[in-house]
Amino acid sequence: MKGLAVLLVDDEPLMRLSMLDALEAVGCDVQAAATGMEGIEAIEKRAFDLVITDLRLPGADGLTVLKTAKEKAAQTEVLMITAHGSVETAVGAMKLGAFDYITKPFQMDELLLIIERIGGVIALRRENQDLKHQLEDKFCFHGILGANSQMRAVLDKIKMVAETDSTVLIVGESGTGKELVANALHQNSLRKGSPLIKVSCAALPETLLEAELFGHEKGAFTGALRQRRGRFEMANRGTLFLDEIGEISPVVQVKLLRVLQERVFERVGSNEPIEVDVRLVCATQKDLRKEVAQGRFREDLFYRLNVVPILVPPLRQRQEDIMVIAQYVLETCSLKLNKQLRRFSQPARELLLRYSYPGNVRELQNLVERAVALCRDQTTVQPSDLCGFQSCPYQGGAPQEACGFCSEGLTGGSRKQVASMTSLATAREGFEKDYIVSVLERVDGSRTTASKILGLSRKALWEKCKRYGIPSAYSEGEDET
Repeated sequence: MKGLAVLLVDDEPLMRLSMLDALEAVGCDVQAAATGMEGIEAIEKRAFDLVITDLRLPGADGLTVLKTAKEKAAQTEVLMITAHGSVETAVGAMKLGAFDYITKPFQMDELLLIIERIGGVIALRRENQDLKHQLEDKFCFHGILGANSQMRAVLDKIKMVAETDSTVLIVGESGTGKELVANALHQNSLRKGSPLIKVSCAALPETLLEAELFGHEKGAFTGALRQRRGRFEMANRGTLFLDEIGEISPVVQVKLLRVLQERVFERVGSNEPIEVDVRLVCATQKDLRKEVAQGRFREDLFYRLNVVPILVPPLRQRQEDIMVIAQYVLETCSLKLNKQLRRFSQPARELLLRYSYPGNVRELQNLVERAVALCRDQTTVQPSDLCGFQSCPYQGGAPQEACGFCSEGLTGGSRKQVASMTSLATAREGFEKDYIVSVLERVDGSRTTASKILGLSRKALWEKCKRYGIPSAYSEGEDET
């Protein structure tokens, strides 16, 4: 209780003084008020951890003090003091957010015990908030989540180079979050007050990309009905993010090299030089060194772009990050859809951790968003919610060809690993054994339930367990009801 900021509101001088002395004796920082209006004025002026207020007060009553305290700071706890005849009103006050109530007359030790309990709740809340802030500082940076050592190194590198004007080349597979890295670089730079302009180089053909980057004059080509500024001009004093830089043509490569060297370019159809002050951030899925070796990318441009390389690892190399990201997406999507989903079931967690995520973070986000949409409110996320098919393996159906997630989840390996060289009969038996084990695991070994899901009699299921050598923990773990 030491250091707890307490507001004491009571119109009885002797009672107020007694409580004031008792609270100060245990180390509380106490301010006293004799009326409801005095209490409200005190709440408006400073923050309190706890408000102790009599229910009946001259002027504004205790309920008004309670409402004011909660409106000012929802985290402020309120303890109501009431007479025996007003207990029903005090219970109503708890529905409005009061922590507890105490009835007169009471012993001071009784009051201190309740306050000690409230102090423990407040201390735990502060500890959780501190821990959350520490985790956010360590594992989250402008939407980029990472507990994995490789990702922490990426986050540290972003923080180090953000305030510089160095050109950055972000390399990573599709869906790893390269655009998030570009956003973080800009938002933590000295240019954050100026625009961040983004261009997808793979989305435009050579002629249109050139005009998009550098702008054009009226009549420069068919369809150029007016003068148009390019993305370099639009990003002046800010940051230009060129995604899929490995897709640009040799002609555009030459012009881009000149801008990087001289900070000058001309619009298409014009000879008038335009100076720009732009920080360039690029991203690519390709290995540009190989592209240089094969003559598809200029070596001099590569070295101009590769001043500060940032390699974003694929999700399959970031096992520690899977549940961090999944939990974050679960909470944010649940909030958007007004659902109370707080966790994944153990089978769902195991499934998420087994999958290889060829689509990386983007695919994981989509899986969890789908699960939130399909999952019933106030339940835990199950494997069938993640799969999303009405007839998925987790509801007694067959693996879906279009769903690598459910195929890998059942086998524990990628589709390439599953497709080993073996006879059809052997492959069928291998799948059947794995599937029976997975169903038994989901129903805690109940042969009755498993046989219904599998469409087998209990005897047939027992024979298959014996044939495939499925452990007795599964074949005998039965509820004989």
